[in-house]
Amino acid sequence: MIQDDRESPGSLQPSSVLPPAESISPSKRKRCNRCEMPPASVLSEGALFLWFPVGHSLAKTYDRLRQAGINEVLHIEQGLKLLLHHSELYNIGKLLNSTLSEPELKSTKALLLSDSSEPQLCDFPRVTSLQQIIGLSQADWLLSLLNEGRITTHFQPIVWAHDPSQVFAQEALLRGISEQGEAIAPAQMLSVASSADILPQLDLAARRSAIQQAAHHQIKDYLFINFIPGSIYDPVACLRSTVSAVKEAGIPQNRVVFEVVESDRVQDVNHLKRILDFYREAGFLVALDDFGAGYSNLNLVHQLKPDFIKLDMELIRNVHQDAYKALITQKLLEIAHQLEIKTIAEGIESAEELNWVCENGATLVQGYFIARPGVPPIALRSPIAA
Repeated sequence: MIQDDRESPGSLQPSSVLPPAESISPSKRKRCNRCEMPPASVLSEGALFLWFPVGHSLAKTYDRLRQAGINEVLHIEQGLKLLLHHSELYNIGKLLNSTLSEPELKSTKALLLSDSSEPQLCDFPRVTSLQQIIGLSQADWLLSLLNEGRITTHFQPIVWAHDPSQVFAQEALLRGISEQGEAIAPAQMLSVASSADILPQLDLAARRSAIQQAAHHQIKDYLFINFIPGSIYDPVACLRSTVSAVKEAGIPQNRVVFEVVESDRVQDVNHLKRILDFYREAGFLVALDDFGAGYSNLNLVHQLKPDFIKLDMELIRNVHQDAYKALITQKLLEIAHQLEIKTIAEGIESAEELNWVCENGATLVQGYFIARPGVPPIALRSPIAA
């Protein structure tokens, strides 16, 4: 789901979330609340309970809160209890975020209750990290966006390198819509979603929007849909609704390419392989992005055997003027060609870059020099003067 952050033309219209496929009976299909249901907004009043990993974390938090004039702080066993009033959590979250280190924020356990009573046994399944509580307190606008379906998709064409006037595929790119109808940069949404631990819900909403909008625009080209491996816990449970949405939309599965976002940062290759195996068994194709951005990419190619690799745009930028970039990119193109993997040079922004990648064997190209993301999708272009 990585997107181009620069603004692109086109109207911003929210897309509704597709319903579960009718082919899966309600008795057999359980709704995955973790993946499909964004949490409600965090409480604005009540009590926040904190349990710290070590004593000095507790001590400095207590001192910092009192210095900031927050007096309704009580000591409990190995922790603190903060009484919250309207809109205090957001400011308290900012204060704690600047007081504790990231490991402390992750290790500190937190529980929000709607009143000031003590936690009961039934409350403890809702205990989470302080980092997530703070993230959620700062993600109200994103939770509203997800719950109200203010997600849409723009499309950027991927064209043949030898003939850029011919479109091969459309890449679906996430866009958010503010309450005023303005575009919200995808990078902003991804950053907040990651901090609030709601990346699975945002990633799923983006995939569903891409499928729905592709069907609405009757895209006949290949369709590239981005996904973040870390947002998927179990492929069968988390991706079932995505596969069902493709079937319901009537899009041929062999023309849908699921693209691994930030493939150079993959931590668990076995988990990613299970995801891609699930997609392949369902009849889809797979792609790795950012190829050449990290040393791990080369290992991923032989382990995952993708159908497409996208050369990192930093390699392509001014490749015709940089001997080091040129040599690296040439070798990567040669490797992909020998392995019969289609290559996509992304980030093309000049005629010189286009000419170079075409002359050196890139299969496909994508970038602002070809077309900016937008709606409706560009189906066919006039020949580009290179």
